[in-house]
Amino acid sequence: MCYVYILQCSDDTLYTGWTNNLEKRIATHNSGKGAKYTRNRLPVKLAYYETFDDKSSALKREYAIKKLPRHKKLDLVQTMNISF
Repeated sequence: MCYVYILQCSDDTLYTGWTNNLEKRIATHNSGKGAKYTRNRLPVKLAYYETFDDKSSALKREYAIKKLPRHKKLDLVQTMNISF
């Protein structure tokens, strides 16, 4: 199982990524060993995620989400019902 996720960073920016282990990846981000973008914006918190059966589908969706403007990403976050 693969996941595409959106994180809310401490400066209220959004980060989108993919992984095959969501809990471990968020912990890695919060330990400062995740993406360079999130290292100076800790802590991060999960705002949204989707599941996929394969890596290829997840990567395509990650790319599509990264191209969205911020307000569209926030629309996705609202559908997840995770407090933001």
